[in-house]
Amino acid sequence: MIRRVRRGGKRVSNALLGALALALLKGLRLTNPDRMADFSGWLMRTVGPLLPENRIGRENLVAAFPEKSAAEIDTILRGVWDNLGRMGAEFAHLDRLLVFDPDPPDRRGRIDITPENIERFIQLQGDGKPALIFAAHLANWELPAIGAATYGLDSAVLYRRPNIPGIDRWLRETRTANMGELISAGLDAPLKIAEALQRGAHVGILVDQYYVRGVEVTFFGRRTMANPLLARLARHFDCPIHGTRIIRLPGHRFRSEITDEITPARDADGKIDIAGTMQIITSVVEDWIREHPEQWLWLHRRWRPEDEKSLR
Repeated sequence: MIRRVRRGGKRVSNALLGALALALLKGLRLTNPDRMADFSGWLMRTVGPLLPENRIGRENLVAAFPEKSAAEIDTILRGVWDNLGRMGAEFAHLDRLLVFDPDPPDRRGRIDITPENIERFIQLQGDGKPALIFAAHLANWELPAIGAATYGLDSAVLYRRPNIPGIDRWLRETRTANMGELISAGLDAPLKIAEALQRGAHVGILVDQYYVRGVEVTFFGRRTMANPLLARLARHFDCPIHGTRIIRLPGHRFRSEITDEITPARDADGKIDIAGTMQIITSVVEDWIREHPEQWLWLHRRWRPEDEKSLR
């Protein structure tokens, strides 16, 4: 009886939170995206250092960049909070941010993309092959999926379902048209991803978070665990692997990049080596983060004590 009451109370609580969150998102749709991003960035730069996640971020940065001073670490952390605040404000306006603009002086577009990256995108679009696309929690990490669907790339995205059902429904209703197929992380996710690849889709997966049952990789000179799903799929389907990232630029602009095909590691039999391939991918992500450390989400525990034996 007590359990049923608790479950009922949780459902009511989640429903109320969902309604409030949806009202907030709809309200944000009515605001100027640039002014709201500036305000949210300022707010998080102010509030973020007071939150417990700030300590996690500082510990991660000190371990990853032992050569940096305390002042440099503080500057990066403020940038992390600023980026997080801006992304929160941009979340309600994602469909309005996406105009690929190969000519940066043309202010009609918010997203710059070089001719080389346009060529890679067109090649992916027209080669008739499935592909696996890895990304990381950099800048506004929602934008690559929006861009793929907006410009006609058959795509699917693995995402983590929000705990609040109302928000999950809103995401599916509003994002499916803009982001392609949404595949919720869960027991049936590998099957759905396999089905997408079999039809020739391009599947996007975030690869930079800790995964308890993962394979060991080295990240910023420290051992950690990476989700092997992408490498396992590449081994099974023998399909190309590419990386994609968004870089935040001044003036409420972004730059979109996609890598050349990543050459996976292979074993003596010529099959894709799972751990070796995830190490290659992790190293690409590390290089991205080193370029713009203030744009990565340092606020989660990417390293765990049981894995932290240094390899320096």
